[in-house]
Amino acid sequence: MKWFDRIKNFITRTERPYAGLDDERFLEWLGIKGTPKKLLSEVTYFTCLKMLSETLGKMPVKFYQQTDRGIEEAAPNEACLLLKSRPNPQMTPTTFWGTVENNRNHYGNAYVWIQREFTRKKYGGDISIKNLWIMPSGNVSVIIDNTGVFGGRGDIYYWYSDKYSGESHIFPSSDVMHFKTSMSFDGLTGTPVKDILKATIQGGLASQGFLNGLYEGGLTARAALYYSGDLNPKLKKELINQFEEYANGANNAGKFVPVPIGFKLEPLNIKLTDSQFFELKKYSALQIAGAFGIKPNQINDYEKSSYANSEMQNISFYIDTELYILKQYEEEINYKLLGTHEVMEGKYFKFNENVILRTDAKSQADILTSYVQNGIYTPNEARAFTNKPGKAGGDELVCNGSYIKVSEIGSSEGGSSNARSFTSTEEGQPGQGQEDGKH
Repeated sequence: MKWFDRIKNFITRTERPYAGLDDERFLEWLGIKGTPKKLLSEVTYFTCLKMLSETLGKMPVKFYQQTDRGIEEAAPNEACLLLKSRPNPQMTPTTFWGTVENNRNHYGNAYVWIQREFTRKKYGGDISIKNLWIMPSGNVSVIIDNTGVFGGRGDIYYWYSDKYSGESHIFPSSDVMHFKTSMSFDGLTGTPVKDILKATIQGGLASQGFLNGLYEGGLTARAALYYSGDLNPKLKKELINQFEEYANGANNAGKFVPVPIGFKLEPLNIKLTDSQFFELKKYSALQIAGAFGIKPNQINDYEKSSYANSEMQNISFYIDTELYILKQYEEEINYKLLGTHEVMEGKYFKFNENVILRTDAKSQADILTSYVQNGIYTPNEARAFTNKPGKAGGDELVCNGSYIKVSEIGSSEGGSSNARSFTSTEEGQPGQGQEDGKH
């Protein structure tokens, strides 16, 4: 039996590889890795990805319900608990949505597998959502079943292939949340910005490489070496190496260069200002940022910005950029994570965009005060915005009592009612029931 156990153990070891938490393969399986580092070294491209992913990651997902009394927070279901606390055992909601947004922008598409679990009962069973897993975008292909091979003609399936284990999985559209960029020509898959602006991003990488070369060379320009006579290629190379030993490098900056008799070393003055290097680099950065919908002040370009202008640019960023992204996410989440009966009950998920529209403390106080005084918020609702506990009697709406209905303006009924309710006593204090000077 020993030979049988050896074969069994060998098959078990080679059947599926394993990876620890610090293994790069494990990170790629979670959709975290797999991004070319050279492309991310372009600082504007990196800043745009960082800005969009962090903006989505810091907005919590709320669960609401449309009722007869208006919009209220709904009782949490399984999907709500996952989105609020932990989509899967390895990720917090902030990390989860930031990673999804990075995949969407860099690859053009982001895929989230909805892991469902069937609980068998005596009669039938229940299907529950157990986890939400990010699938590496580079390992997922979208398949359209135009012949009905899998059962439904025209249905969409997602083919995920694990390049480490060699295993492949086919998921129906209902089990995968698919988030794509706004640039799509077929409505099924998105086009990444890096493919559209490939030449611009490569130009940015080349300009950064040029600057790095200058720094490594001690900010010394190219030079022409004059000498009399002729040298063979080997001697020329040795001569150049000797001069570079004293002239190049950050350690040689500001030091003297020994020049033998009969030789002349003349630098070639190629100024960055003459070639408008920084102007071109800045223009390329603005082009990349504009393609992502990022405003100039968000990539540290404050040349034409003031404090008030920056605040308006943040509002414009939400309206022009984030509003479309959030609407797409909410539509996909509501369609894939909610059952038909929950939709019929008026339940829906929504990102809380107020976290990116927060203003300073004084403006917030003025807004909340206005809302409370005009009967829009109750005092306890306003206190909740400032993370203060509710108080007894603070759940009633209050407003100025001199207000009357628009339809009663100018009528004797509205005027007399208002006068009876809000006349004053002889001491100047408000009183009720005063009529013809009598109490």
